[in-house]
Amino acid sequence: MSAVSIYAEASPNPESMKFVLNANLLADGVSVDYPNLEAATNSPLAQELFGFDYVGRVFIAQNFVTVTKNQPELAWTQLIPELRQFLKSYVEAGGPIFLVDPAAEQKAAQAATAGDPTQQDGQIAQKVIDLLDNYVRPAVEQDGGNITFKSYHEGIVTVNLQGSCSGCPSATVTLKSGIENLLKRMVPEVQSVVAEGITV
Repeated sequence: MSAVSIYAEASPNPESMKFVLNANLLADGVSVDYPNLEAATNSPLAQELFGFDYVGRVFIAQNFVTVTKNQPELAWTQLIPELRQFLKSYVEAGGPIFLVDPAAEQKAAQAATAGDPTQQDGQIAQKVIDLLDNYVRPAVEQDGGNITFKSYHEGIVTVNLQGSCSGCPSATVTLKSGIENLLKRMVPEVQSVVAEGITV
């Protein structure tokens, strides 16, 4: 592995920091969110990060890792050098990021939760997924998080907020004023958007 450079980028969530690498960790459009160590069985990298006692959540996307701390009294200025050095050493040494490709894992999970929507619901859901992927996700990723589609039923879209979005003070506002307005405008059948994964 060639030299890895990493820089830290603040997110709207004061407890989350985004570490951007010049290396790909995942395929574009795939991301994983680990709210705790128990959830991180598929990622040796995330498990190692949870070894730092101040790490409360780990989110991994194409070329960045968002770390959410669970000790608000600790300043990021103390933590960034240690985390940046750890990530740099780990990736340069070729440490395993995942045991199983998360893309395959996510497809299986989506198929399992999709159930059996009516044809019309399926078409609406696909429109919503396209809008989220093309307009919402790139902006949310810039802030160190992710949004994934969970379900559409009788006008209600359920999404999952991950990474820095989970626990972000402005997540609910973004969800209602930004995402919900966009979806209602583009897909008239949508009446409201609700989110899982907000821990405020």
